[in-house]
Amino acid sequence: MKGALLAVFRRELHRMLSRRIYVAACIVLPLFSLLFMATIFGNGNMEELPVGVVDADNSSASRNIIRMVEATPALRVAKHYVNEVEARNDVRRKNIYGYLLIPSNFAKKVGNNEAVTLCYYYHNAMLSVGGELRATFAQLLEQTSVSPIVTEAVGLGEDESTAVSFLMPVAESDFPIYNFNRNYTVYLSQPFFFIFLQILLLLVTIYALGSESKFGTSNEWLLTAKGNIAIAVAGKLLPYTFIYIVLGILANFVFFEWIKIPLPCSLWTMNIVTTLFICATQALALLLYSLFPVLSLTISVASMIGSLGATLSGVTFPISFMDSPVRAVSYLFPVRHFMEVVQMLLYTGGSFSDYWMSVVALLLFLLAPILLLPRLKKSLITHRYAAFE
Repeated sequence: MKGALLAVFRRELHRMLSRRIYVAACIVLPLFSLLFMATIFGNGNMEELPVGVVDADNSSASRNIIRMVEATPALRVAKHYVNEVEARNDVRRKNIYGYLLIPSNFAKKVGNNEAVTLCYYYHNAMLSVGGELRATFAQLLEQTSVSPIVTEAVGLGEDESTAVSFLMPVAESDFPIYNFNRNYTVYLSQPFFFIFLQILLLLVTIYALGSESKFGTSNEWLLTAKGNIAIAVAGKLLPYTFIYIVLGILANFVFFEWIKIPLPCSLWTMNIVTTLFICATQALALLLYSLFPVLSLTISVASMIGSLGATLSGVTFPISFMDSPVRAVSYLFPVRHFMEVVQMLLYTGGSFSDYWMSVVALLLFLLAPILLLPRLKKSLITHRYAAFE
């Protein structure tokens, strides 16, 4: 058995090295995506988001507010507009993400202690950008709203701190847990890399299996394995398993040791969970090809499943708030269980008792394809679906 397994393993290595598509899918694309995800957010915070200003007052007071906006690291005044229509059109075109409207007679009304409203508008189609703009504008204008009254109170002899405490009796203290720097790299880069990696792994595994039928070499493959379908599958998938496990461990090292994403648990724990996730994803690909042993069809199904994994993993939208049918379907995706474990380890450093159900779910993915190996062997021997390749 060992000789047959080694023979299939060597045969697959030769196939991998003889075709550029394997090098691209197993080495080039994962490394490029790792570099991309590790550097896309820079220091981890949004900076210099382009915004506009509509200054209908054109006074020293309005120019002071504009200078405050320009001094805010998260914002960059990209353009000054004459009217609001032009600014709103640029928001729709996404030339800017929002704009601040300073009404006419702003300085005069402030000087007369009259009520005056500063309005800001932002594009909320991209929730992260919209949320950042809303919070930044709100914080900026909150300071602006009380400064004239504080100045007047100080002029009447009141202490500045007393005036501020009277106007804002409740002081907000912000103590974010887990991701205290609000670093986008912490909760986006690492999950998105593995979501992309599972798409690649699904496609590569299915192509490696389906190419045998496509190019008419399935009999040779089984003959090398001495007719044992389990050895044939294990020997074929073993090179990809090794390569992707190494890539997963490298990614964890980059994210947690190089970029310094806080990790309250051992790196070995994360690597073990990553290894289990990669094996479970391969098992899902094997299950799909055993059910639909037609390369073109299974590639399409795997592409759809891989893309849905980005949503159903719970990274972009909380699983607990999904509709019940959608939440039930999410259990069929290994990436969903992997992300549950990762988030538990990242945010709480929880013990095994906190995420053992997700680990068991990943192990079940390893067992499911075994039941369909006879079906896969029959399709390879009879070439029943060869006409569809």
